[in-house]
Amino acid sequence: MPTIDVLNTAGKKVGELTLSDAVFGAAVNENLFFETVRWQQARARQGNASTKGRSYISGSTRKLYRQKGTGRARRGDIKSPTMRGGGTLFGPTPRCYCYTLPKKVRKAALRSALSKRLAENNLKVLDSFELPKIKTKDAVAVLGKLGLTKVLIIDAENRALDLSTRNIHKAKYLPPEGLNVMDILRYDSILLTKKAVEAVEGRLQ
Repeated sequence: MPTIDVLNTAGKKVGELTLSDAVFGAAVNENLFFETVRWQQARARQGNASTKGRSYISGSTRKLYRQKGTGRARRGDIKSPTMRGGGTLFGPTPRCYCYTLPKKVRKAALRSALSKRLAENNLKVLDSFELPKIKTKDAVAVLGKLGLTKVLIIDAENRALDLSTRNIHKAKYLPPEGLNVMDILRYDSILLTKKAVEAVEGRLQ
């Protein structure tokens, strides 16, 4: 089982933690990253592109001229798609792009992404990340002592940390239940508290 140092907010080692081999020692499967990120992006699409068909265009329904005898092409009303200002033919309509990805695949992708960050030595564990007050400057100071810049922070129910890191451009706070593959791959390193490690292992084992 992999073992990792536990640090405090000053960046000093205060202990060690044995991680679950099933969660943090899994084989890295990059194909799962593609499948999961594609699924997340599809769920995030709004799908609100819309055009007006001929039934939604204002105008007369009068036939412009008679069907036969003019020598011209057959013509309906002024809202025809072939007319300037007419309705759009086969245009996009609001739709949902989401689809189902098996839960086993999603969990396997999370385990693979966490194992990848640990193997790269880009995963750190804190004993706790408690801030005395909501202040971005204090959060930036802690991250500086840990040598982290572009970092994903995982902690359980820490409102002060959530609000303190909200204005940091290269940092993001997530609760353990919000951990996802896209954010793990987007940020260079991951910072977890001991409580977050327990929650993540309980979710993915």
